[in-house]
Order: sequence, then structure tokens, then C-alpha cells
Amino acid sequence: MVDGVPVRYGPQRIIRVYVVTNALFTLAASLIWAINTLFLMRAGGMSLALVFVINAGFTASQAVCEVPTGVIADTLGRKLSFLLSIGTLIVSTLIYVLSAQLHWGFWGFMVGSVLIGLGFTFQTGAVDAWMVDALDATGYEGPKERVFALSGEVSGIVLVVGPLLGGLLGGFSLLLPYYLRAAALVGAFVAVAVMMKEVGFTPRPLTLRSFWTETRAIASAGTAAGWRSRTVRPLLWISALQGLFMMYGFYSLSPWLLELLGKNYVWLTGAVFSVFSLAGIAGNMAVRRSVKRRGDRPAPDPARVLATFGAISAVLVVVAGLCGVWAAGGAAGYLPFFAVAGLWVVFGFIMGMAGPMASTYINAHIPSAQRATVLSLSSLFGDVGGVAGQPVLGYAAQGFGIAPTWVVGGLLLLGVAPLYRASGRAAARAAVEGPGASSGPPAAGPANG
Repeated sequence: MVDGVPVRYGPQRIIRVYVVTNALFTLAASLIWAINTLFLMRAGGMSLALVFVINAGFTASQAVCEVPTGVIADTLGRKLSFLLSIGTLIVSTLIYVLSAQLHWGFWGFMVGSVLIGLGFTFQTGAVDAWMVDALDATGYEGPKERVFALSGEVSGIVLVVGPLLGGLLGGFSLLLPYYLRAAALVGAFVAVAVMMKEVGFTPRPLTLRSFWTETRAIASAGTAAGWRSRTVRPLLWISALQGLFMMYGFYSLSPWLLELLGKNYVWLTGAVFSVFSLAGIAGNMAVRRSVKRRGDRPAPDPARVLATFGAISAVLVVVAGLCGVWAAGGAAGYLPFFAVAGLWVVFGFIMGMAGPMASTYINAHIPSAQRATVLSLSSLFGDVGGVAGQPVLGYAAQGFGIAPTWVVGGLLLLGVAPLYRASGRAAARAAVEGPGASSGPPAAGPANG
């Protein structure tokens, strides 16, 4: 034992466990991504608008459960939280299948969607918090961007396989990807149970009686480290803005591509998502190589770089929407299909570069004790955006088409750039004036008495 950490459980093993378990989880999740909207519309009999109402149930569940499940991760343990995530997703996936086979209709899918949202909240924040704290406990001094990027690359490879396999199976039966997803989740559950150990974090007991007390205490501390921080607060609004479009854009793409092509090539949508994943891998690799080339030289201002990435991403979405508007005027076929698919792939490359940097940036500005809670708070803001964006854009798409909603979504994403710049300015002030400079005035009330 060294400082309470088993010698055999050093940094390299922690990184390996983080990468492998993330990859298995991502593989299971991604098997339905390319065909989920088609499944709900064709196997479930839902309209396009109802699909996004069901998806909004998923994001609403996440919004409600993010902080309580973050509390569970910060008390009972990050490993337990991850296992609860996988177990919930197994049940919810089977409910989706039964809703289609037994004709449970809208409410069957809604219950499944809400449970899927709950399942993901157990995972968000907990796994990243486990890795960061475990590496810190072992004295790891390397840049964590490289760890996030490595995980992104491996998960990206998995995302090439998952959507493509799901699309191919969906060409035979839209139920098959869901059966395979349930089986893959069982494998992920076993892997996490065997491989992951709590390192750098000591679980605390949590009873039903003390749960709400713990929830208020940790949520209050997480809020102080998150919402009251002038550096972190803009990042929360960024999550909300991205939530308004990202989930809708992701799940509206499959039916839109088939509409642009004018052919029922379900497998081709899986191929597009796989190429999107390859682009994300390339973006992750670009980050790792830039960190390696930089060596000991000062890093560029991450907030400024992320602002640039945000602006580029927004422009790509707007242009894709305009291509769809042009195609709606009678130009449907391979040209608009490949134009939109190509812009989506470039978008994936930009997101692949921005992801590791964004994860490192927010983790650098939140304390360890509230890490999972603040990360969950960030996800909560994204969920709230998704709850508002998906049904509104879904109903708009049913009336006006998907393409105009992408133009609107891209315009909303333009707000990401100035928010990153605001966060960067607050971080710079905090570096000069001290940590307290990044926090706003304390909230009034009994807590300050």
C-alpha cells in the first residue's frame, strides 16, 4: 500500500479500467443510436413529434435525477453508481422491446424512456470523477487531456462498430439491436463489477433517513462549486444551449437522411454514424498529438480554443440545415444526402477535438469532494435544454420539415462561443486574484448564518 492505494492498482491500471469499462458501456448504448427514431416510428407506430416527446421524457428524467444520483455517487461510491446505471438500462431496454411487441403504445415507450434517463444519470459524472480522483490518489502527474482523449479514441472505435452493427441488424428487424444491447449491457455489468475498485475516494454510509439531508448538503456544496463560480456558471449555460439542439439533432438525423436520399437504406444511416465516430477518433488523436508536441510549453487558453470550436460547430449545423432546405425545393438525392452527411462528419471531428478539452477544463475548476455532483449539475442543465428543445423542434419538424429546425438549432449554438470566453475571463481573474475571485457573492439565507 502507498498512501492507502494498492501498489498493483497504479495509474496505468486505472487508465486501462477507465478506458475498457467506458468502451463496453458505449458499445452497448450505441447499438440503437442509428435506428432508435426509426424504431419508434415504424415498430412503435409513433409520429415524428411523439418520438421527440418520448425522448423529452428521457431528458426530463435526467434533469430530475441528476443531482440525487450524483449524491449517491459522492456518498455510496462511484462504482456502485455505475453498476446501478447499467442495471437500470438493462431493464429499460427490455421495456422498449416489450412496448413494441405487446403494443403498449406511447406510455410503454415513455416509461422505458424515463428509466433510460434514470440509468444514464447514475453514470454521468461518476465514472469521470472516479478516474480523476483515482489518478490524483496515485500521484499521476501527466495531463488528463491525454486520458480523456485516449478514452474518446477507444470509445470512438467502438462507436464505429455499434451504430453500423445496429443499422445492419435493423435492416432485418428493428428489434434485433435492442436484444443485442441488453446482452452487451450484461457483459458491461460483469466487467465493472470485477475490474473497478474505489481508489482515492472513501464511500460514506447513506440511509433513507439521511438521504435528503445528504442531498441538500452535497447539492448545496455542489451549487457553491458550480453555480456560484463565475468560471463554472457559463459552462452550465453552455450545457443548456447544447441540450436545446444536440439530442434532437442526433435523433432527427436518421429519418432526415433517408428523406434526403429518397431510399429506405437503413444500413446507410448506421454507416454515416460510424464515419461520424471515426471523425471523432481523429479529433481525439489530434488533441493527444498536440499535447505531446507541446511538451512543457505553455498551453493555449482552453476557453478561447473551445469558443472557436463552438462557433465552427454552430456554422456547420446551420449550413447543413440550409442544404436540407435547398433539397426540399426539389433537389433530393445523393448530392444533398452526402452534403449533410459530410457536414455531420466534420462536426464529429470538431466535437472529437473539443470533448477532451472541455472535460479537462471543467474538472480543473471544481473540487474533488463535489466533482460528481457538479458534473451531474452540468448534465442537468443540458437535460433541461433537451426537455425544452426536443418536443418544440419535433413538432416544428412535423409541420415544417427537419431542415429548418437544424438552421434554428445552429443559430442557438452560436451562443456557446461568448459563454466560453466569459468563463475564460473569470478563470484568468481567479488566477490573478486568488480562488475566491471565481465565485460570486454568497447566497443570502440561513446557510450563511
